[in-house]
Amino acid sequence: MSFTDLYGNSEHRRNLAHFAAMATLAASDGVIDEQEKELLDRFALKLNISVEEYKEVMKPTNKYPIEPPIDSEKRLERLYDLFTIIFADSVIDDEEMVLLRKYAIGLGYSTETADKIIKRSVKIFSGKIDFEDYSYLLKR
Repeated sequence: MSFTDLYGNSEHRRNLAHFAAMATLAASDGVIDEQEKELLDRFALKLNISVEEYKEVMKPTNKYPIEPPIDSEKRLERLYDLFTIIFADSVIDDEEMVLLRKYAIGLGYSTETADKIIKRSVKIFSGKIDFEDYSYLLKR
């Protein structure tokens, strides 16, 4: 038995936990609509989530801890993924905001930083950015 077999692949565990976080956000309004389902399916492929793991994650009784990546770019990518799943239905509700803040803090952001990132990300994803931000994003 190899070390990986004994303890599991930590990257895959992190991916599974991240996928579970996205599924929880998608289901936070009580239903996963078709757009959210399509995004979850795509993320499952991207994160190498098996069919069995997918079914297990989708059970309402399952809880997976958030395992924050060490790399700040990876943490930001995970947060981006969460915004992508939330805005699949073009709406962000209060319950999703609460969960999103919790996940951002769970990913390792301080409360203050999480609030700033969430505020700017909501503006970006909802298309309500000011010209300064628009200009900055285009020049990047």
